Amino acid sequence: MKTAFLFSGQGAQYTGMGKELYTSEKIVVETFDQASEVLGYDMAALCFDEANKEKLNQTEYTQPAILTVSVAFWRLLSAKGLVADAVCGLSLGEYSALVASGAIDFETAVALVAKRGYFMANAAPAGSGKMVAVMNTSSELIEQCCQKASAVGIVAPANYNTPQQIVIGGEVAAVDKACELLTEAGAKRLIPLNVSGPFHTALLETAAEKLGEELAKIDFSTPIIPVISNTTANIMPQNEIKSLLEQQVMSPVHFYESIATLKELEITQMVEIGPGKVLSGFIKKIDKTIATTRVEDSKTLNETIAFLANK
Repeated sequence: MKTAFLFSGQGAQYTGMGKELYTSEKIVVETFDQASEVLGYDMAALCFDEANKEKLNQTEYTQPAILTVSVAFWRLLSAKGLVADAVCGLSLGEYSALVASGAIDFETAVALVAKRGYFMANAAPAGSGKMVAVMNTSSELIEQCCQKASAVGIVAPANYNTPQQIVIGGEVAAVDKACELLTEAGAKRLIPLNVSGPFHTALLETAAEKLGEELAKIDFSTPIIPVISNTTANIMPQNEIKSLLEQQVMSPVHFYESIATLKELEITQMVEIGPGKVLSGFIKKIDKTIATTRVEDSKTLNETIAFLANK
């Protein structure tokens, strides 16, 4: 049986994430210490202290924090000899996947992701954008309504999470127009999301350009296992990693198509690594035949070890 590791994206963060394993596992402490040294602030305090809750939810801090927690958990699995046959991440999680594939080292990744978060946070002024989850509506209808609403401004699908949940994003007036058209066309559930910016839309073009300048300074190694790109839902070739990461900031995330690609690689079981269980929930909606587990604390770690031991 083949296994994929899936890495959490932004929005999964919460105060206290990683704390339990931090208190019991040396490799987790070492990972947090590495991040603190690179970034110049205390990563453990950011993730664990209630006083830092607001800061943890600011994109430029959220992104390196989730990367740190995810890589720490992945290192725990690796230390126990548990490896994946392929990796994938949701948006930000793609950087954790690249670390797990050997394409980039953690220190380089955490510095890069802190810059990515800063660029994304500053690309679109607060209040200028909006994101809405459209439930149980065909992708074709959603795309048509966004195209019509584009006469008002920028709006497009941003996240193809599951066939039943597609998120649209863009400028407020254009997103509102798309929602109006979708409601007229029969869409029943439209859920506005509490996000800090219209990520994965053309409004993030300046962030993508600035990230591209930083990516140009980095050398990526050839991944030792396949990394599935959010942008194409295909395996990332080593010579396209930089351009794909740049595009990813302003391009839609094709998550359920990425899961289909993993199935084509004969993956039958998946482990969600990082805070929360968003991806496990998505997989259940995408394909119930895929066995899933996750790593978030000692209980789920032990369950995952037992799960993978029975491969």
